[in-house]
Amino acid sequence: MAAAYAALISVNHVLDQLRLHPRPPISIHTQHAQSLTRIISSLLDFLEGYNPRVDHSDEADELECRIADAAHAAEDVIEGHIVDRILARSGSSSDGEEISCIEFDRNLERVIGEMDLIEKEAMRVKERGGNQGQLRRLSSLPAGSGRHVAMIGVDEILVTLMDTLTSGKPCRLTISITGMGGIGKTTLARNIYENQIVEHHFDILAWVTISQEYTMEDILLQLLLCLRKSQGVSRESLSEDELGETLYKSLCGMRYLIVMDDLWDVEVWDRLQHFFPNDRNQSRIMITTRLANLALRLSGSHNYEMNLLDVKDSWTLLCNCVFGNESCPLELEDTGKKIARNCKGLPLFIITIGGLLARSERTLEYWEHTARDLISTVNLETDERCLKILYTSYIQLPIHLKPCFLYMGVFPEDMVIIASKLIKLWVAEGFLRPIDGISLDEVAKEYLKELVDRNLILVQKWGSGGKIKSCKIHDLLRDLCLREADKQKFVRPGNPNARIPQCRILVHRRRTSKEGYLYNASHKSSALTLMDAYRILDASKYVSPARSLIWDPFDCLYRTSSKWDLKDCFEGLSESPSLRLLRVVVFDHIVRHSSSSKDMICPCFQDSVSKLLNLRYISYPQGTWYSFSPSMCRLWNLYTLIARDTTTVAPPEIWKMPLLRHVEFNSISLPDPPIDGFVLESLQTLFTVTIWDCRIKVLKRIPNIKKLKIHQGRLESWSVTYLNNLACLHILESLEITIFGGYFRNSTPLEFWTNLALPHSLKKLTLLGTLIRWEDMPATIGWLPHLQVLKLKRNSFIGYEWETVERQFCKLKYLQIDGCYLVYWTTESTHFPCLEHLQLEHLMLNEIPLAIGEIPTLQSIKLVDCSTSAVASATKIREDQQENYGNDDLQVQVEDQIGEPWEHDLLVLALRNQNNKFSSYYLNKLLQTAVSGG
Repeated sequence: MAAAYAALISVNHVLDQLRLHPRPPISIHTQHAQSLTRIISSLLDFLEGYNPRVDHSDEADELECRIADAAHAAEDVIEGHIVDRILARSGSSSDGEEISCIEFDRNLERVIGEMDLIEKEAMRVKERGGNQGQLRRLSSLPAGSGRHVAMIGVDEILVTLMDTLTSGKPCRLTISITGMGGIGKTTLARNIYENQIVEHHFDILAWVTISQEYTMEDILLQLLLCLRKSQGVSRESLSEDELGETLYKSLCGMRYLIVMDDLWDVEVWDRLQHFFPNDRNQSRIMITTRLANLALRLSGSHNYEMNLLDVKDSWTLLCNCVFGNESCPLELEDTGKKIARNCKGLPLFIITIGGLLARSERTLEYWEHTARDLISTVNLETDERCLKILYTSYIQLPIHLKPCFLYMGVFPEDMVIIASKLIKLWVAEGFLRPIDGISLDEVAKEYLKELVDRNLILVQKWGSGGKIKSCKIHDLLRDLCLREADKQKFVRPGNPNARIPQCRILVHRRRTSKEGYLYNASHKSSALTLMDAYRILDASKYVSPARSLIWDPFDCLYRTSSKWDLKDCFEGLSESPSLRLLRVVVFDHIVRHSSSSKDMICPCFQDSVSKLLNLRYISYPQGTWYSFSPSMCRLWNLYTLIARDTTTVAPPEIWKMPLLRHVEFNSISLPDPPIDGFVLESLQTLFTVTIWDCRIKVLKRIPNIKKLKIHQGRLESWSVTYLNNLACLHILESLEITIFGGYFRNSTPLEFWTNLALPHSLKKLTLLGTLIRWEDMPATIGWLPHLQVLKLKRNSFIGYEWETVERQFCKLKYLQIDGCYLVYWTTESTHFPCLEHLQLEHLMLNEIPLAIGEIPTLQSIKLVDCSTSAVASATKIREDQQENYGNDDLQVQVEDQIGEPWEHDLLVLALRNQNNKFSSYYLNKLLQTAVSGG
């Protein structure tokens, strides 16, 4: 179903791009476009109402495949015609290669006819009630049943939960336990439920497991069964309200604990909560769920999240499962710890492996085999218990999230995925359904957040603004992705057991054959050359055109590649029939191994990539250089262009690429826009330009830019005027300004920065080398109304004293000061009313103002290479918060405290500047240290 949905969204997206493009490369007959759009909309409505839990059948599988195949065929016809027409206009088309408009119309009519027949079949299925999805079934676990599993690594959360359940507020509380599938939520709840203290504290205990399929009548009957109130009561004899009333009367006046295990839907709670009386007698309702947002809604601050186990606890749990009270034989210990480590902290995985090892021979050979093939070993279990439990998370996903989740199988095992890259790839692949008034990038961010909230994707690192910076997926969930994607022909993983040294090529295919969507080509050699790779890919040219090519990650690629090898290979990419409609080309992880690689890569990349006319996303290899070719403007649908190791001058043709969204270079210089150029309304990201590129004629052509980086050498007299132009970027959210080499001679920093005009829309600002005076902070930055992140890096501000003022930094959440000569800082807690994180690095600050600790939102203070007195003040702030306010949540982290070499440098600096306040402070401080014998 995910593949069919993604295919329909993708072809619909192509139609929208042609309709909205200022100069579309082809035109589609109005009647054809309308018919295709109507059918796609109808089939999307059908799929969105389709319930695979109820409707799964061979007939349904066949219908899904037909929908996907027909959508792929329509897309191939349209995009193939686009490429041929562009080549014909440029004179690049060979004889007989161009498809005539008449033949295009005929092919499109054939595809529309096939889709029309499929739509009629889908409507017949719908009329039979095959996709209503109303039937739900209760999967209950009676109290006291199930295998007891010792709890490892949850002591802290167990104590907190017990305390919340048995003490505290008299009002009825809802408490939630969240985490990914298999992390131990049910086991933890079961241990609490069966605890003798809990049994004695509550008058009534009831447990019900609410899986994805349920009826309210069955839930109420199960609760009444636990209360032994179900005698004479049946689903047929009483309505939902009557059953609920019986439950309510049974609970009235009693102190009860209700456990609702595996909750998926807020509707259950909305319909049940009225049957749970609130007699202010410390009654409690405890839910377990994989949905973090659902838990937050129901329980607020009483939401307890379970995390993956660390290596030590993983090993302890594995030993308990395999050996019980016995100890692990010494010869198995190293391999056993490797097995535990490779389970990546998921208790379900560890318990399953432990059960297999407990039933097997305890030999080193078998354990080493298990360590090598951990996932496949688990999958040999007859009921595949792990995958079945995790599969429920996938089934419960809304259909619009399923392609995004399955796409995670593309990335290598254990890979940390940069969130911004993932979002760009999702957009380029074309399976995100547009939402009016919201850009596709924002839609993708919301989808990523929802997958994180559902505990299907793990956050690896949070950004300074509270957004997801990087993420990863657990091995078992990745295996689920590959299995389901293979089944749906969305992604073909190849042979998961093949161990190919260092190299892999992934080609995402939309194809109708049983081989599937992803072609995994491998080579037996330990060093796969680009030419070897191309030959393997070209051997599959009989299949329908590929859409994505990812070379990831094999850094041996250049070791045996000659200049002609590389040239022929990259020219072959653009000439191969199976690759001519590529949308995504990623070469991020190819590493340069010779000094001549620059000369070899540049021409073949530049020429061949510009012939891939259907590209939406191109990422050039790190360590290679690329020249922006004028022929790139033929890439009518290009969204993302990344060449971060390249310094280049863009040709005027860049202004004829209206769909560009993200342009990321080490340095790129923009030409004056030509008269016939476009306003690049879609452009959101631009790295990295100089102040010269802030000319008003340039900025007016990129009005919707959201993220901009400016790097400049020594400033010139014209710089002030151009930086003032930034105020016209009314949507700009993130700005980085880096100055290398200081200022022009005939002006001072005061004259320069007091004229700086920044847009009110800024949410994140990073400065380096700007040499602004602290007293100029209010005029330049402090007043920005939406600023949330401020990073002041080396030499961004000068002077030794900063005194803040009222009514500034009203929304600032993150403040970093790094490498500025700040000694005195005076402020009040009301000056930073929303500050959450303070990070100070390489500072000679005498102390952190104690008022910082009084900010109610403050969560952390981090100091790196700061003075002893600054560290002491941070420690005092933490102690005051704990003693006076009971705030144990404030985190203070200290790294690399300043030592004696810094003190010596400060003394030299103080003696050289004996007449200022800065030197007096440090001179007195160092003399006091010397007298005390420190």
